[in-house]
Amino acid sequence: MEKIKCLIIGSGPAGYTAAIYAARANLMPVLYEGVLPGGQLTTTTDIENFPGYPTGISGTQMMEDLRNQALRFGTDIRFGVVTKVELKQNHNLVIVDGEKEIEAMVVIVSTGASAKYLGLPDEAKYAGMGVSACATCDGFFYRKKTVAVVGGGDTACEDALYLSGLCKKVHLLVRKDYLRASKVMQDRVMKQENIEVMFKHEVIGLYGENGVEGAMLLKNRGGEEEELSLPIDGLFLAIGHNPNSKLFSEYLHTDKEGYIKTEGATPITNVPGVFAAGDVADPRYRQAITAAASGCKAAMEAERYLVENDAK
Repeated sequence: MEKIKCLIIGSGPAGYTAAIYAARANLMPVLYEGVLPGGQLTTTTDIENFPGYPTGISGTQMMEDLRNQALRFGTDIRFGVVTKVELKQNHNLVIVDGEKEIEAMVVIVSTGASAKYLGLPDEAKYAGMGVSACATCDGFFYRKKTVAVVGGGDTACEDALYLSGLCKKVHLLVRKDYLRASKVMQDRVMKQENIEVMFKHEVIGLYGENGVEGAMLLKNRGGEEEELSLPIDGLFLAIGHNPNSKLFSEYLHTDKEGYIKTEGATPITNVPGVFAAGDVADPRYRQAITAAASGCKAAMEAERYLVENDAK
């Protein structure tokens, strides 16, 4: 069994930033990148809202930059997937790829969250070419264009309102005949002139030559069904996220959606010596910059924990 000071599970802005700070603090961190090295941002084409990149940067390149910075300070970055954990105070056992055993003094969980998709083949076909699960990340590229948002909850309404300030027209596609969003959010959407709420409409396909040019919709499923074509330049999915926390739920407290609970604005979990950073513990913001900030905090708390327990 390998024994280490600091283990970081997952990459992305949170994991790599935690690694940078932990390495500079001489915690000799080991980071396992997981099934998607670099995290969700590697599936994003251009990022323009992360400080320090005035002309924008691709998600893949930004993650490569963060990875190289973590390597520069001595982080041991490894390929591999954590398949089992046992998280207890002063005893954090982690199994990688079903066989390698690691005992870590402190653990930083930064496994992120995965956006929920409709499950249509066209979503993969047009990934990065008109299909997005982050209005805040990609809305800027659709200025003065026509887009559609899929969903009926607060997130969908928030995305529709955000996009209405950028786009010429926003179609809010709601599968049911009502909005699940809070009353105040419903009122705001209904009052926005360039938002059209389309109840009982489902996306069943997308079309376009070099990107999304429109969506095929099914109206009134189970009733007098009708298929129609909706010309749009982009499709935004706002049907929720799944935090990648199932592996840890036996030991770490989570909310009803599965997000890891932490103490206030800190990354401290209910298990001493275990910290959570990034989207796996953030149901509200889910931005690269906030994930990076939480990774910084997690590494600083990990260092503090080791000092207080005479383990550094």
